Amino acid sequence: MKRNFDDLLLGSIELFCLAAELSSFTAAAAAASVTPAAVSRSVSRLEERLGVRLFVRTTRQIRLTDGGRVYFEQCRQALSQLVDAERLVTGGQAAPAGLLRISMPTPYAHYRVLPLLPQFRKRYPQVQVDVHLSNRNIDFADEGYDLAIRGRAPDDSNLIARKLEDAELVLVAAPSYLKRAGKPKTLDDLQKHDCIQFELPSTGRKIPWTFRLDGRDVDVATKGSYCCLDDVLGVATLVRSGAGLVQTYRYIVEKDVRNGDLVELMPQFGGSSRPFILLYPHARHLSLRVRTFVDFLVDNLTTGLR
Repeated sequence: MKRNFDDLLLGSIELFCLAAELSSFTAAAAAASVTPAAVSRSVSRLEERLGVRLFVRTTRQIRLTDGGRVYFEQCRQALSQLVDAERLVTGGQAAPAGLLRISMPTPYAHYRVLPLLPQFRKRYPQVQVDVHLSNRNIDFADEGYDLAIRGRAPDDSNLIARKLEDAELVLVAAPSYLKRAGKPKTLDDLQKHDCIQFELPSTGRKIPWTFRLDGRDVDVATKGSYCCLDDVLGVATLVRSGAGLVQTYRYIVEKDVRNGDLVELMPQFGGSSRPFILLYPHARHLSLRVRTFVDFLVDNLTTGLR
């Protein structure tokens, strides 16, 4: 195997990653017990080798260029794999460690995953977790994420997809809205109501409402005066305020329904659901922290956490 990196270059990559993580040459120098000049020289050495500017430098701060961000994410993963390899060989893999980056939709994070993280970190205190909350589809390679949770599996053979659960949909409204607008009793009645819309960022389209009719799922187009983009929790706030009807995940509104703050409507057409899927890249040697977190989520969510 051809040797591409000497000790000096590997050290330069480590200092570059420290500077990127801390957004400061001085902070990186302090963390590595070297001088800021040594960090600056290391970064310059890499820039000369790559022919790419890695940082934009000002008198007050540094920030990664687009090329620097891509290089940082790849180097961060490579260094993390080296650490995992050392633990594997030395028998130190009993304790998962390092940074875990995961992207997931806002409602699933708030109502499903975030409440579980303290339990995970209590069990594995050496793992740090970065959580990205968005409905946007991320790029694993370019953005450096270890895991993602999405509502559908993408057509990407490089990703492993594991279903976490089928989240039930429910139609609800606040008593104040029903007092002035009445209760819908049939699917056709929805056309007479203010139906709060949600636009999916990945498609730019409003999501149709899905109901169970004669044993099959039926999509129903609705309309209304309100539309939320990107954050599903916005529709929950609107419906609680009496803005109209909304179809959303039961786990978001089940406490409101139980307390009487929201009313479940047309349960005879209920039973439809949407999946939530855990995605991660194929890897010959998946890091222990990723494997451990995958098993943790599967154990806690596929059992029907409610």
